Amino acid sequence: MGLTDLIAQFLQEGLQEADGGVLEIQRNDLAQQFNCVPSQINYVVSTRFSPEHGYIVESRRGGNGYIRITRVHVDRQTLLMQVINSIGEELDLPSARAILGNLVESGALAEPVGQTLALAVGDKALLKVPRSFRDAVRADLVKQVLIHQV
Repeated sequence: MGLTDLIAQFLQEGLQEADGGVLEIQRNDLAQQFNCVPSQINYVVSTRFSPEHGYIVESRRGGNGYIRITRVHVDRQTLLMQVINSIGEELDLPSARAILGNLVESGALAEPVGQTLALAVGDKALLKVPRSFRDAVRADLVKQVLIHQV
């Protein structure tokens, strides 16, 4: 298990034990605990604890900087709309797979739909689309299918 996974697991466990599903941590303290730079903590938080994963993150930088992670329980439609709005104009393949996997895991998207969409936006399916346009086409496809699911 890599450092990123260890930090994410630590934060996940902290959230499970936290009152009200809110965990507040000192970025520097956590970085010292894991013997890494604070930016590594930022990376874990931004990639593993994003709105599409069902979290709200508040952050304050500086000497007393903290990170507050809140687990949000939203209905399926709200979650899908948050994801649609977060995608933007382009979506790379690893991000698309992560988003779809998280939606399936949360129950917001049926597994067959998630798997089919992942195949449909994969590089093999988009082979005839010039590489410079694939991420834009991928974003449009994912958004359109998710809109249909709402």
